[in-house]
Amino acid sequence: MMNIRPLNAHDIPALQVVLNETGLFPAELLPELVGGFLSDQQSDDIWLTCEDSGRAIGFCYAAPEPLTEGTWNMRAIAVLPSRQQTGVGAALVKALEAKLIALGQRILIVDTSGAVAFDRTRQFYRNNHYVEEARIRDFWASGDDKVIFWKAL
Repeated sequence: MMNIRPLNAHDIPALQVVLNETGLFPAELLPELVGGFLSDQQSDDIWLTCEDSGRAIGFCYAAPEPLTEGTWNMRAIAVLPSRQQTGVGAALVKALEAKLIALGQRILIVDTSGAVAFDRTRQFYRNNHYVEEARIRDFWASGDDKVIFWKAL
């Protein structure tokens, strides 16, 4: 049974497998990235984990955009490749949106790549009712645009 909840320290090894299999970012960075969230009850960051049968199979991470009122950025989302296209990512996004709405937040954005390799990623955001709001040419590298998706909460 799929369950979405705040990430905890016990999830880190399974989520490092997710990172190794997706290549989103180096798995060894995860403990440091979640460290503030796990140790600081005052952290504004949101880390959610999706578990199935007691095993973490995906996560998402969002943080408030500095100097804004109610604008958040979903900085990462990853799902075990064997569980992609089964609704796990959409469930994580919906849970994050619900949490932000409950907190009275206004907007959720997400940055991704304009490269062909990210076609499925961009379609995922469109399927979840995000609108391509901006494109910054050659942002990540020459020929690789930054694509910013936007959704009102």
